[in-house]
Amino acid sequence: MAKLTSDQLIEAFKELTLIELSEFVKKFEETFEVTAAAPAAVAVAAPAGAGGAAEEVEEKDSFDVVLESAGDKKIQVIKEVRTLTSLGLGEAKALVDGAPSTVLEGANKETAEKAKAALEEAGATITLK
Repeated sequence: MAKLTSDQLIEAFKELTLIELSEFVKKFEETFEVTAAAPAAVAVAAPAGAGGAAEEVEEKDSFDVVLESAGDKKIQVIKEVRTLTSLGLGEAKALVDGAPSTVLEGANKETAEKAKAALEEAGATITLK
């Protein structure tokens, strides 16, 4: 089999659906024992989408809610963490004590913003990633 150039690979990726491209990335990770970082995944996925990379960045649909600090009202923050997650009291306390820590992973924009507002109201410092 002849070696493909980068341009030939890009053209081949343009022919794939997003599902096929996702399956390719998983197989690539398994074969070479690597993990595709989020920026690399966007760069690989961009050619398959009609809108290009700029649209991919603007349309981020998965957010991590990260607790930076609990602030003065640690008990209120622990209660809010328990409300947002299925964690027990001990697990929620450990999460808050271990700040910075991720409260929610892969949440949609609406859920992430509601969680951020609720935790900030309880006194925590939150960032969305």
